[in-house]
Amino acid sequence: MSDFNARVIEEFRANGGRVGGMFEGAQLLLLTTTGARSGRPHTNPTVYVRDGARLLVFASNAGGPKHPAWFHNLSADAHVTVELGTPEGSVERFPATAVVTEGAERDRLYAEQAARDPAFGAYQDGTDRVIPVVALHRVDLSDPARHRAIAAHLTKVHDELRAELAAVREGLGASRTIGRQLARHCLSFCGALHAHHHNEDGVFDLLERQFPDLSDALDRMRREHEVVARTVEELEALLTSDAAPDTLRAEVDRLAARLEEHFAYEETQLVPALTGEERRAR
Repeated sequence: MSDFNARVIEEFRANGGRVGGMFEGAQLLLLTTTGARSGRPHTNPTVYVRDGARLLVFASNAGGPKHPAWFHNLSADAHVTVELGTPEGSVERFPATAVVTEGAERDRLYAEQAARDPAFGAYQDGTDRVIPVVALHRVDLSDPARHRAIAAHLTKVHDELRAELAAVREGLGASRTIGRQLARHCLSFCGALHAHHHNEDGVFDLLERQFPDLSDALDRMRREHEVVARTVEELEALLTSDAAPDTLRAEVDRLAARLEEHFAYEETQLVPALTGEERRAR
């Protein structure tokens, strides 16, 4: 992330979505996508307009020759997180699905934006690429069928991550040295875990509104995400520092223990609430 973007994001979050400087008075949102290669969350400020129930963003990249990185990310994974300023002066965060508009619809939406702000007309005139228009659809978590789908997806992803981590541990146990392929396997798992927790963080705020009694449990899950993230960062540092295999194995074992406790807690708290079963205290 550039220093400029980091300053805008910090100001946005500190001032309820309002920023000064070159973006003063502009309608801005923060768009968090999952890195197509790294699996890590990436946040970018971008101009938006409302179009009915959806929000439109424009991959203009100031008229540059290439699409911005965030567009490539959401093309690979349409699950994104949006942050918007509210009239009360706070910042609302919610999950959304990104849909790239096409054909006549895209042309109409971009022409309307260029009419509102001539800079966008200049951006399109300055590049050979067709600047994409992306519609962001807020995820509706009020539908019980959606709740059950989230519960099923949660357990599916947990099981996949458990299996992936088990394969990493097996590879470490059978190796006397950490080769490039095994290191890539470890880093791939770390990226997938980052992406999963990023997507969960985007959903937790909405779940808290739907299930106020889960507030304490969700706070614990957020804290555990931070602990797991630090453990993963320490593991990634070891992978790039030529650490001894025994040292790396110990770190992976530590991560596995923390993850299993975290996954088990999430499943005992969230799955019963989402499926209408009785929740068990832990």
